[in-house]
Amino acid sequence: MATIFSKIIAGEIPCYKIAETENCFAFLDISPLAKGHTLVIPKKEVDYIFDLEDSLLSELNIFAKRVSKAIDLACPCKKVGIAVIGLEVPHAHIHLVPLHNVGDLDFKRPKLDLSKEEFQQIVKDIQSNL
Repeated sequence: MATIFSKIIAGEIPCYKIAETENCFAFLDISPLAKGHTLVIPKKEVDYIFDLEDSLLSELNIFAKRVSKAIDLACPCKKVGIAVIGLEVPHAHIHLVPLHNVGDLDFKRPKLDLSKEEFQQIVKDIQSNL
């Protein structure tokens, strides 16, 4: 059974896509901790990030680095934080979250409620820096 992320990659579920390569995909988190909170995933459906073959893990991290630099330029912050939790969806993924302080990466915090227009503007802002 395909994960929600595989369905997003296949276009079966809409998303706010930031970027994609042959093996990687980045899109905005629909329950973001901050404006610009992005998920970076391998297109290959693997549950645990450390079960990815080394070449794909390396490629995913380099792709995440490129996306994080664009987020940093588009979403004013001190740094872009990175988190790999992997419990909520059985598909390896990296969270990239614009940070102002360490508490900004607390997933227990209330999530932002953004409009479709706000999501679309964030996508444009990030993509313009890729």
